[in-house]
Amino acid sequence: MTYAIIETGGKQLRVEPGRFYDIELLHVEADAEVTIDKVLFVNNDGDVSIGQPLVAGATVTGTVMRHFRGRKVLVYKMKPKKKTRKKRGHRQEITRLMIDSISLNGTVLGGKKEESTPVTAEVVTTPAAEEAPATTEAAE
Repeated sequence: MTYAIIETGGKQLRVEPGRFYDIELLHVEADAEVTIDKVLFVNNDGDVSIGQPLVAGATVTGTVMRHFRGRKVLVYKMKPKKKTRKKRGHRQEITRLMIDSISLNGTVLGGKKEESTPVTAEVVTTPAAEEAPATTEAAE
């Protein structure tokens, strides 16, 4: 299993290729490709690379799926016996990021790999089945 620990939005996150994650807002358009260079740790089937603080030459590539706002968090402050009340709400801006691949020194460790041979589809045609004449028997 290949995974990496990245830093984005002031948080550290364990990511795997082929999965999507909700992270702090990235200022890029939807369906755009993003490369994250702040990689702290890479594990490729037991082969571990630990950064001090970052792993040199490691990148994580992902595609922005969409932007949305998170659930509303209510903050309510009250001082008893003083008739002081404050109610405020906050919705965090979130980006949904699909992780495409993890690479280390230019070698793709996990995720989609570039293939040089195009895939061709073979079309098989079958002769149309002959229709038998419809026979109806008259009720006598």
